[in-house]
Amino acid sequence: MEYGSKVGIVCCSNGLSNTRKEIVGQLAAYLKETGLVPVFSRYLYASDTVFSGTGQERAQMLMEFYRDSQIQAIFDISGGDIANEVIPYLDFEIIAKCKKQLWGYSDLTVLLNAIYSKTGNTGILYQIRNLISGQGMMQRKAFEKTVFTDEKKLFDFPYQFIQGNHMAGIIAGGNIRCLLKLAGTEFFPDLTGKILCLEASGGDIPQMVSYLTQLKLMGSFEKINGIILGTFTKIEQERQQPDIVSLVQSFAPDIPILKTQKIGHGKDSFGVLIGGYCSLRDQ
Repeated sequence: MEYGSKVGIVCCSNGLSNTRKEIVGQLAAYLKETGLVPVFSRYLYASDTVFSGTGQERAQMLMEFYRDSQIQAIFDISGGDIANEVIPYLDFEIIAKCKKQLWGYSDLTVLLNAIYSKTGNTGILYQIRNLISGQGMMQRKAFEKTVFTDEKKLFDFPYQFIQGNHMAGIIAGGNIRCLLKLAGTEFFPDLTGKILCLEASGGDIPQMVSYLTQLKLMGSFEKINGIILGTFTKIEQERQQPDIVSLVQSFAPDIPILKTQKIGHGKDSFGVLIGGYCSLRDQ
């Protein structure tokens, strides 16, 4: 992007509460400082429900930003449960042609992977509200280098191999619960030869066993080239057993696996290029 580029700000999942208006204002101020011009969706804030608008309305707003040639990227600042409600109303032919990237995390996993599956376009698993959090100063330089130069610093997350020493392929996935909302639909990504990124915020070990079993029954672990394990916030904070690393290893004993504490729901999380190729070796 160039200085003065417009960026769309949307909430495709749960609407924000009115108490978040100050945070949104701070984000707008920061983006303007960097030289970006934020343009806000009409459907950001929820009222008495989780909805900032109907699924169709939120989708129409997203498509307005895709159609607008002046909008260079789209940042989703929501999370929650209802992002998949917009999928039936998206025009993937238009999305495919314009190539602009959608940024979002958590529940936006469904849109990032659906868009990649239908168009081949890349998207970024990242919550830009992190840039104004207490950890924001650590990431702003990486964000600015990523959007304004060819240095993709925001994707340069630290990691440690726990199984194998190398993986290469196109990255798919994100939040494990939300990714599996696409199972059985035309929008679930083809995992053949992919690197599968997995992370979670809530959920206990039994839920993760259920999700991992679903992936196993789908044949996912027989297709992929590796697994990026991000943070599993609740499980790790509560030190639940078995730990998430051991659990995933039990489902994928012969696949390269790496662990990072910088992908997920933490305020210090880096970004992941969904649909982008990467090659990672033991550091």
